[in-house]
Amino acid sequence: MAGQGANSKTGAEGAKDGSGDATSPELPAGRVGRAHGLDGSFYVTAPRPRLLRAGTSVTVAGRSAEIVRRAGTDRRPIVRLEGVDDREGADALRGMALTVEEIEAPALGEGEWWAHELEGCTVVDGGRLIGTVQRMIELPSCEALEVRREMTGSQPPGALLIVPMVKDAIRRMAVADRRIEVDMSFLGETSPESGERGGQ
Repeated sequence: MAGQGANSKTGAEGAKDGSGDATSPELPAGRVGRAHGLDGSFYVTAPRPRLLRAGTSVTVAGRSAEIVRRAGTDRRPIVRLEGVDDREGADALRGMALTVEEIEAPALGEGEWWAHELEGCTVVDGGRLIGTVQRMIELPSCEALEVRREMTGSQPPGALLIVPMVKDAIRRMAVADRRIEVDMSFLGETSPESGERGGQ
């Protein structure tokens, strides 16, 4: 699974102009980090490694450019973009977002989704409405869903719930139906109905 939101700012010298009309959703691939060496290469922060392959066209600062070098590790990838040929060019892009059109992204396996496909999904526990997925986030050990709650027990509406994307926490991902079923007892919460039955 991949993708968190990001945005970009100004143009990069030597990068190709974008087509203007978006033909598919933009997937966040990371952000330009510090320069590496003198040839225009740079580290990528918050990377999505599968989107950072040599030959992939990425958008940065509103323009598209092909990745002409990919080195480093998946945790600390190093890339160089077409038209960015020196350290000064890489430094000028530092902090800017890198995105890839979904149509250029590699196919996902069964049980994998891009972040934008999960955003807006309703989260339930049985017949109990929990809230709505706001975004996917990275935890040290896994990815997780940030869920904005509806009114549930003592939790005020709008409070955030973090649901790790592991089998014990998520019972069913019905993304086509915009619905995700979770196990709130695994997340440390008991439903109001269970609490009432236990107190009788």
